[in-house]
Amino acid sequence: MKTIKFYTLGCKVNQYDTQSIREQFIPLGFKELASDEKADVYVINTCTVTHKADSESLRLIRKAKRENPYARIIVTGCLAELDTGRIKEEGIVDLSVRNKDKGKIAKLFYSMFEKDKKLEPNSKNLYVGISNFKGHTRAFLKIQDGCNNFCSYCKVPLVRGPSKSKPLDSVIKEAEKLAGAGFKEIVLTGICLGAYGEDLKEKKGILHVIEALENIGGLLRIRLSSIEAGDVTDGLIKKIADSKKLCPHLHIPIQSGDDTILKKMHRNYTGKVYLNLIKKIKNRIPGIAITTDCLVGFPGETDGNFKNTADLIRKIAPLRVHIFPYSKREGTSAANLGSDVPSGTIKERVKRLKEAADKCSSEYRKKFLNKVMGVLIEGESKAAPGFLEGHTDNYIRVILESGLNLKNKLIPVKLKKLEISSFLAQLV
Repeated sequence: MKTIKFYTLGCKVNQYDTQSIREQFIPLGFKELASDEKADVYVINTCTVTHKADSESLRLIRKAKRENPYARIIVTGCLAELDTGRIKEEGIVDLSVRNKDKGKIAKLFYSMFEKDKKLEPNSKNLYVGISNFKGHTRAFLKIQDGCNNFCSYCKVPLVRGPSKSKPLDSVIKEAEKLAGAGFKEIVLTGICLGAYGEDLKEKKGILHVIEALENIGGLLRIRLSSIEAGDVTDGLIKKIADSKKLCPHLHIPIQSGDDTILKKMHRNYTGKVYLNLIKKIKNRIPGIAITTDCLVGFPGETDGNFKNTADLIRKIAPLRVHIFPYSKREGTSAANLGSDVPSGTIKERVKRLKEAADKCSSEYRKKFLNKVMGVLIEGESKAAPGFLEGHTDNYIRVILESGLNLKNKLIPVKLKKLEISSFLAQLV
């Protein structure tokens, strides 16, 4: 049997894309490997959002070739979109595929290696739709791709192109298929989720998607992966407050809490506007979890600018903060700003912000001590062997000890003990 491995870096959109690629190859007689065994084919779905992502993408390409020098290596994703030169320099990639061609990656592969009898497909059906997410109890459903915002630090519009939406009927069919396969939670993903529908002839927005999915039997949870502050409307807030399926959790990137830096970033809000939005959300939906992204060390960021960011994080009290040190991305307007912040200063600020974020997370989670909440069990915990792991609807990580097979079941638990990044719970 032919063997294949998949590596995915970056966002949930990339995770969705890897699943679509997986489901092009598996029906053709490939066995997926997850260990250090040698594979016949490696697919690396790359990311280029930071220098670190670039380096990790290239590392995985080299690792694959070391693992099996005779393997066929396919590279796709955002690094492969613009920096094909860097990939070609490695001299070990057999096929580089642009983002727009991910949906036909198996066809491109077989057209290139059609004379290789070892890799001959067992089936002529070179594309099947999304039906399963390997190893997951929640499924990602990409409804939008691309971005029109052009934030000054970001390469995403360059590698993903303008905003594109999946027609609503296609979204519904895919969601029904996922629910029929047994998934209890669907995470709606997109590069700029709030822009959904703007490019469609029939104007349908994110609320139309949510309302359609709420009617799907067997689906218990709908979660939004990320949404910009300007796209959080009163209608969306009301929908979260009233819905029995839409999770009370919003990931709203902040990037900076300083107005001067936000303006340089081309972000269309101020720190005060963002704070007032979070206050409005929390007043309407008590207990909602806010998670966010922060970029530290943007060109020209002073200690005062950074302090404003840290202060705003403390005020919004998020459950989780993803902190990224700024790295220059060629092709973006920020790359020409100059006034680079020293790397040592950036590391020190990242540490300080993480300390503030960890304290906010602990304070938020303490509010739920001894409360009974529903948890969707995802399987055995990697961090705590012998325990099960899952998340509440507001994205609090929970571990519990049980000898029962509870994977993919939504169960009530009592949150008994606050750990560093999770709750220890017991079955009710």
